[in-house]
Amino acid sequence: MKNTVSGNFPAAARIGIGGPVGSGKTALIERLIPALEGRGIGVAVVTNDLVTREDAERLKASGLINPNKVRAVETGACPHTAIREDPTLNIQAADELVNLFPRTGIVIIESGGDNLASTFSLDLVDYWLFVIDAAGGDDIPRKKGPGIVRSDLLVINKTDLAPYVGSDLEQMKVDAIEVRGDRPIVLTNCASGDGIEAIIDHLSQSVLFDA
Repeated sequence: MKNTVSGNFPAAARIGIGGPVGSGKTALIERLIPALEGRGIGVAVVTNDLVTREDAERLKASGLINPNKVRAVETGACPHTAIREDPTLNIQAADELVNLFPRTGIVIIESGGDNLASTFSLDLVDYWLFVIDAAGGDDIPRKKGPGIVRSDLLVINKTDLAPYVGSDLEQMKVDAIEVRGDRPIVLTNCASGDGIEAIIDHLSQSVLFDA
């Protein structure tokens, strides 16, 4: 966690969530918000989309979070540009949220849907997750994109769909372990909430907030 403070409160940890379009990034955030808030950890969210505010509006309408604690960044270019090459807009949005809501413990920064090369600047986030989904094919971990290899936590989502599309979930896990070494992996089904507590545990251990 960054060692700055806001008022009398510790600085909020900034957690990046990236992954391809449709992998379940927003669905994951919708599960994380109540799980974190239930532990007394205030959450704010910054979303990134090319030229829309689709994900931000979905979260604002969800009833899970105060709509004022959600900010939208319209990148106008490849999504990774605003989270890696020049994260200024995201840094500003996160700072604004923390200043407005100083009890915020975590700012979640959701990338726009991008390919396996998506990574986060460490000037922007303290820890980042990369989400892939079992329905996209069991060969995804073997493609070794930077998001899969370098992320702090790899999330393999939509595990419930694997049997319906012929994906070998166990092989996906084996392949992910092979390319990631000792970096952690969590299998999730965001539709049911399976695996969410495991993600919370990793965040608790790695980002140094009280949970």
